[in-house]
Amino acid sequence: MKIVLGVGGGIAAYKACLLLRLFKEAGHDVRVVPTQAALTFVGAPTWAALSGHPVSASVWDDVHEVPHVRIGQQADLVVVAPTTADLLAKAAHGLADDLLTNVLLTARCPVLLAPAMHTEMWTHPATVANVATLRERGVTVVEPASGRLTGADTGPGRLPEPEDLFAAALALLESGESGQRSREGARPAEERTRGRRSDHALAGRHVVVSAGGTREPLDPVRFLGNRSSGRQGVALAKAALERGARVTLVAGPIEVPAPDGADVVRVESALQMREAMTVAAQDADVVVMAAAVADFRPSEVAEHKIKKSADADDAPVVTLVRNPDILAGLVASRRAGQVVVGFAAETGDETGSALDHATAKLAKKGCDLLVLNDVAAGKVFGKDDTEVTLLSADGTVTSVPAGTKETVAGAIWEAVVPLLAP
Repeated sequence: MKIVLGVGGGIAAYKACLLLRLFKEAGHDVRVVPTQAALTFVGAPTWAALSGHPVSASVWDDVHEVPHVRIGQQADLVVVAPTTADLLAKAAHGLADDLLTNVLLTARCPVLLAPAMHTEMWTHPATVANVATLRERGVTVVEPASGRLTGADTGPGRLPEPEDLFAAALALLESGESGQRSREGARPAEERTRGRRSDHALAGRHVVVSAGGTREPLDPVRFLGNRSSGRQGVALAKAALERGARVTLVAGPIEVPAPDGADVVRVESALQMREAMTVAAQDADVVVMAAAVADFRPSEVAEHKIKKSADADDAPVVTLVRNPDILAGLVASRRAGQVVVGFAAETGDETGSALDHATAKLAKKGCDLLVLNDVAAGKVFGKDDTEVTLLSADGTVTSVPAGTKETVAGAIWEAVVPLLAP
């Protein structure tokens, strides 16, 4: 496949080198089109050596080949990583003042934009509006990751890892539109069903999914967390979108991009997740509590970083308090006809097996379906594959064979759909 890799002028431009390598190793023909600002971070010789093609940011080079038109016309996929706030604005408003923005206007293939910028820029109303405009036109805009940014800042705005962008790009290529570059221009919204299932089992439904872990602060630097990557919750959100649902994803810290098309609410702590889930669930048809929420949090958060004392044997004592049970609260407040799905990450012990503990949890929580993850010996967390058992309120127990988290997400929705009211 012919892939155009656009590179914006951000510090994360170096990650695009790794993404380029992944594309090349998979056998794709990649043409790199950087902005002039991107060349400040990574020079043209690097892009040319890695791609095997000449590199330019200007529409005036090799004019006889009409590159500002031909490159976009001939592409099977356009990926821009990183996509700066400036590039998002230009793409949304149809501006074309360099080679990359011209390519975005002439491309009639799937387009994937991977934003990377400071949190304040990502959450600014202008950027939010630009992203909404691009998505309405059928452009895939992946959610940035949350983590360390330039300098000491942290928050949403980090470029997802190259492996995650590579997977998202391949999924877009395999969605059925690669190699079919439409010449009729932008399609109406109802025709943009890229990669979606034809059964639309959740069409017209509002689905709320939580994903990732939570971080309970000890001081401005440290926190208590867990190993959850958010992959299963994100896979559930993506599968719901493919089945026609309107999806709200309440995401704690996650290691993978949120699926394009979901309404994403970012949270950090258990209390923030409870508030966000309670609000989002008010009009939901299905609520899936897939996040790994901390059971406890420090009773007090230090205003300043906790310092080590001169006594090498002295260590602070952290007093914990119990976090609210979000799943139980959602069950207690659910509206008529709403389906609530819980997750149980369990291990067996001297008092019973993982299944025994999950069965007791289902009875205690009162949800309609409980997904059991046996996490003994480091299984599940952070892995691409998983194996679950589905426990229904009517006593049915269904084992789902080991498979990718996307496959497991499909099996979970197959169990949920029959529970929905007409």
